[in-house]
Formats: sequence, structure tokens, C-alpha cells
Amino acid sequence: MPARFVIDNSIVMAWCFNDAEDDYADAVLEGLETSKALAPAVWPLETGNVLLVAERRQRINRAATVRFLELLDALSIQVEHESPERMFKEVVSLAREQEISTYDASYLDLAMRRDLPLATRDSALVKAAHRCGIPLFEPFGAR
Repeated sequence: MPARFVIDNSIVMAWCFNDAEDDYADAVLEGLETSKALAPAVWPLETGNVLLVAERRQRINRAATVRFLELLDALSIQVEHESPERMFKEVVSLAREQEISTYDASYLDLAMRRDLPLATRDSALVKAAHRCGIPLFEPFGAR
């Protein structure tokens, strides 16, 4: 069974924007060759929003957005859906407790429930994961 981890949108967006690239994000992408990523239900909307805002600011064009979404569709990233009731209660509570956004809390919550490491570049989410005992994904060990 391939290694599994939760992937945060900060990693995914580093693959799209050249000015956001870093070795960790690149290694996570390479790690998807032998690992499987999980993302919370909010991930497709968060990703889409970042891409649309980038289009509006003329950071990328529509064709680049379409190509990037096709790339993502080909990757081994599984979206886990949650009920709105659970999101309103548990995820909002976790966000309040950890002083992070509800978006970030959805990634942390998934990692906690599935007992999986988290791949993120977001410093607030890294700190919250550490406080909750969630390790960061080590893509170099996944090769």
C-alpha cells in the first residue's frame, strides 16, 4: 500500500506559480509517484479560487488555469467529503482552538482523523500541526 498523507493547498499552489516554488513542494510532487494524498472537501474550491484570483490579477491566463487543473486531475489526490454539520461543528471548533482559518483547520482535522502526516508550506498550519502532534510529511522518505 502506498504511503498516504494530507496535502495542503499551499503545496499545490507552489506547483502552479514559479515565484512560489521550493524544494519541499517539488519533493511532495515527486512523492506522489509512490504516495497518495488526501485533501478535504474544501480543497477544490480553495484551489479554484486561488487560480481565478490569479487570473483576475493577470498573474496567469485562462489556458494556464485549464492546464494546471488537468495536471491536478491526473495526480493521486483524493478528496474526502464531509457533512456540513461536521464542518460547522468540529472544524470550526478546531480553527477557533488553534487560531487558524477554517480552511486550514479542515486540512489539520483530516490529518488528525486519519492519523496521517501533513504536507504544508503554511507556517500557522505547521505550528498548529505541531501542537496537535501531527507530523509533517517527509517526501524524501517516500521515494
